[in-house]
Amino acid sequence: MRKRFEQQIVIGRLLIQDTKIPTAKRSGALPGLCAALKEIFVTPEWNEKIFEVIENKVLSNNNKTGRPGMDLWQIFVLSQVRLCQNISYDDVHHIANYDGLIRQLMGVESTAGFGKQVFSYQNIIDNVSLLDDETVKQLNDIIVDFGHQVFKKKEGGQHYT
Repeated sequence: MRKRFEQQIVIGRLLIQDTKIPTAKRSGALPGLCAALKEIFVTPEWNEKIFEVIENKVLSNNNKTGRPGMDLWQIFVLSQVRLCQNISYDDVHHIANYDGLIRQLMGVESTAGFGKQVFSYQNIIDNVSLLDDETVKQLNDIIVDFGHQVFKKKEGGQHYT
């Protein structure tokens, strides 16, 4: 059965809420997206809204079954990274398997020496493509609302946690 997100307590697994978002000398939209994803994950009000949209799309026609290896949170994170960076599925595949920051935000990153969860190219395509344009628009509306309420500009500029 496909789940929202259930981070297993596994030796060496890094927790999403402990993700450090690097902000020094970074440009582009990815640091802001990473900060927003982390805050959405740890804020029940916002993650409930996100999961509601995704569940309505992904779980509505397939009796809560799913493709193995990805939960709804991981699909959401990869779809947002793909949209934010305007990248191909080849690049998403690389990021999902080798970018430590994104992997920690997905809840699959482990410290050195522990088993690494690997996502196949086809698994990523099959899952991320479940979120069609209308669903992505609904998710983006929630993220924009979230940004307006949570990440208001402060006197010193932006501040990521």
